[in-house]
Amino acid sequence: MAIIILDRDGVINYDSDQYIKSPAELIPIPGSLEAIAQLYQAGHRIVVATNQAGLARGLFDIETLTLIHSKLERKLSVLGGRIEAIFFCPHGPWENCSCRKPLPGMYHEIARCLSIRLDGVFCVGDSLRDIQAARTAGGKPTLVLTGNGQATLSEAKEINDVLVYRDLAHFATAFLSVKTP
Repeated sequence: MAIIILDRDGVINYDSDQYIKSPAELIPIPGSLEAIAQLYQAGHRIVVATNQAGLARGLFDIETLTLIHSKLERKLSVLGGRIEAIFFCPHGPWENCSCRKPLPGMYHEIARCLSIRLDGVFCVGDSLRDIQAARTAGGKPTLVLTGNGQATLSEAKEINDVLVYRDLAHFATAFLSVKTP
């Protein structure tokens, strides 16, 4: 049984430059929820690690974020999927916290809370900051081309050792073809 850490916006759901501020704005990327359900049903543990600067900017509150995540969990439940835990950084980039990606603090918190080591844990994201945080924490950075992924692939110089997949569904298919629970 593997643990897989996923970024949220741009990996599971469509991202927005205006932030995801309400449950109605959380729109899954086609195939992403099914991919999570397949991974979960194969016996893998799914964790989300997401920066949520909209909290610090006052665009939504913690209760709204909880409702957004509840919507995600309900949609997954219908498909037979489950997210074990959702970790988020509530800070803005100006706050210099250690939990905001690209720093690895959120990943270290995941490891501490779940009593795991991050060595070899697949960390799927769509941005350079996801890759940097995963790499620094000792995880296996993995890029999907949804969200900001295509731009990250085109612009980033430090992703030559990163696995790249079209989307979360393609990652899950590849992962499941070589892993057993």
